Amino acid sequence: MTDYTPLWSPIRIGSTELENRVALAPMTRISATEDGHATERMASYYRTFARGGFGLLITEGIYPDTAHSQGYHYQPGIATEEQARSWANVVDGVHAEGAKIFAQLMHAGAQSQGNRFVASSVGPSAVAPKGEQLGFYRGEGPYPVPSAITLVQMQEVRDGFVSAALLAQRAGFDGVEIHGANGYLLDQFLTDYLNQRDDQYGGSAENRVRLAAEICHDVREAVGPDMTVGIRISQAKVSDTEHKWSGGVEEAQVIFGALGATGIDFVHTTEYRAAEPAFADAGATLAALAKKYSGVPVIANGKLDDPDTAASMLAEGSADVVALGKGALANRNWPHLVRNNLEFEELDPSIFAPLADVKDWELEDG
Repeated sequence: MTDYTPLWSPIRIGSTELENRVALAPMTRISATEDGHATERMASYYRTFARGGFGLLITEGIYPDTAHSQGYHYQPGIATEEQARSWANVVDGVHAEGAKIFAQLMHAGAQSQGNRFVASSVGPSAVAPKGEQLGFYRGEGPYPVPSAITLVQMQEVRDGFVSAALLAQRAGFDGVEIHGANGYLLDQFLTDYLNQRDDQYGGSAENRVRLAAEICHDVREAVGPDMTVGIRISQAKVSDTEHKWSGGVEEAQVIFGALGATGIDFVHTTEYRAAEPAFADAGATLAALAKKYSGVPVIANGKLDDPDTAASMLAEGSADVVALGKGALANRNWPHLVRNNLEFEELDPSIFAPLADVKDWELEDG
């Protein structure tokens, strides 16, 4: 029988002490008010996972400014004092159950499909994301072509992440995770076919990771040592699930090396299957590459709801924490079930229908 003890050992990431190594992955749930306030329903939702034994919860992507960052209608924000105050109830509920919580700060960029502040979108270049908008997040049709973001707007984006991180700190969050994955703005800069710039933010991997690294550095400096700061990184996107970095391991070394040098406390990698090699010609997982080249603790996400796989990633040292998404939605008390050798539930597909919002039955104690 697999030894699951690696899942239960405490760990310190930055200034945050975690009781175990099982985290709730960030998942878009479009259940805020129309003006981006966190609700009692959301507080109940997050509290359920804390009660179920998850040591760390990472929120859904929260938009950080009142310009181009919002990606979905009914997405929560932390761009204003009022929005930040609405999160305090969520944070307090999670802390009361003994868990820690990080705010994920997300700028949607060209992958936006609902923004109440502006009717346009921005990206590194005037290139539309692949694929179609997601119906279960109230989207429809192809993504529009964004405007190429200017250097002035990029500085405003940087300032927005800093302001949002400070508001998250005041709301009581233990840390912030900068969203650099899944096809949103910072990942668009990393992506060769979406980033066709000829300035210091385009071309080489060193240039394409520059904006993400600058934001990591800005946020790290602003919040000080008492708040944990990290970034989420992926290859695949909401709009392009098969994408891989063309530069393979060498590109991974550049990206993770640059991010690790900014003073952040962790990198959170997400792949379709976290335990599989990141590239066809290399045996290492993306999490293992992140750990090797960033030099900071790594959270790994991607089909890790099998406890054997999760525990083995920790035991072999390729990740320090495992984060569950759909596995957590199916079993909101996954840590409790594993500890007590109990049966798992299957994921109910109606959780995503007709919208992927929080349902009444999800709020019951599980």
